[in-house]
Amino acid sequence: MRRKKILSAIDFLALMTVGQLGMKHPSLAGMVEAVKVAISREGMHRRFTGTAVAFMRRCAEFVLKQKASEMIQLQSKIFHRFKRILIFDSTSWDIHPALRTILPGCGGAASDANCNVQACYEYTGGELAFFEITAGTIPDNVYPAQLTAHLQPDDLILFDLGYFCTKTLRDITRIGAYFLCRFFVGTALLDPHTLMPVDLLKMKGDFHQMRVLMGSQHRGLQVICRRVCLRVPQEIANERRRKMRKAMLKKRKHEPSKYHLQMADWTLMVTNTPEEWLSPETVRPLYSLRWQVELLFKQIKTVLCIHKSNTGKENRLLCEIYGKLIMAVLIHRIHADINIRLWNTRRRELSMEKLYKRIQERAFIILDLLLISRKKASTYLRYEIPRLIKSCLKSRQRSRRTSLETIEYGQLKAASRIADAA
Repeated sequence: MRRKKILSAIDFLALMTVGQLGMKHPSLAGMVEAVKVAISREGMHRRFTGTAVAFMRRCAEFVLKQKASEMIQLQSKIFHRFKRILIFDSTSWDIHPALRTILPGCGGAASDANCNVQACYEYTGGELAFFEITAGTIPDNVYPAQLTAHLQPDDLILFDLGYFCTKTLRDITRIGAYFLCRFFVGTALLDPHTLMPVDLLKMKGDFHQMRVLMGSQHRGLQVICRRVCLRVPQEIANERRRKMRKAMLKKRKHEPSKYHLQMADWTLMVTNTPEEWLSPETVRPLYSLRWQVELLFKQIKTVLCIHKSNTGKENRLLCEIYGKLIMAVLIHRIHADINIRLWNTRRRELSMEKLYKRIQERAFIILDLLLISRKKASTYLRYEIPRLIKSCLKSRQRSRRTSLETIEYGQLKAASRIADAA
């Protein structure tokens, strides 16, 4: 192919998105070769400016604001109760030490420079949003104060212990939304009728639930909710205790308390959803949907290689990150559209991991077509994506069920240990 004389803004965008998808370790030489423009490595290096970062940021914001023309939702017996099911989580990775003043890490045994991305995934509609790129020194528990700005009445929010905050749970309830999250052991629990402390050590059976008043009375952060306790197999409880001892000895040089060790026998959850909407038996499979965003982060790292960069320059790093996040949103939107239609019509699912890899294999073909004509690239994808569906379908397994299958049909006994381990 003849090389162009200039690198246009559209070419630059194509390179930072589709082009990077085909590069495990993006380098200036690799970028120059991929984009097929008469430009030197030094010339490519000079393209990474503050203006380029602002352009990539605007492109990311534009992509996030776009919605599918035909909004369809996953259909299940539980999902119709809620307007949206939102999963909040984050992922982080170490970056070049030269960027420690821009995106500092924790230092010491950890990295001097670290990047963190906060994300939200709307499960039933498949919408993905990246809200913020922050330094690794900012913990997840700082972010919950911003969550309520993204909520609507009748939303259901799922998040892990890193986001646990009684004030946030109270605010979610006031909005008219619902939450389902792990319980932070040590948080005050009172019987709402007697106002006496709840003794978790008196729990018996395989599951236990009760209505409680959670949070500090003196700080005015109490919230009425339902505490659901699910017993885990003994081997899982023992593994939890082993990890707990290891972590405590590393940080504080002493054994964890007897109370915390006994609590390892249970998976402790709190929710403000009515029991008729969400029974104790469906709490575990519904919460397991949170791992879908973890699977997404895995693809962003293993396929898009967002954590691998050869630069210590801020502008180039941000251009690379925004380009990869744009690509993640686009691929995920393709996956969501196909996956929802497959589930609603055939009760089948599309593997996110396989789709990412199949599109990655075609990255340079798509890039070459984009550099010629966006219409040609669009035509190619319109015919190629349907061909990928058959090879990307999840296979049915007798020994275990997917999260969606578990919600729809119930959980196999052999699969419960996998959920408990999570």
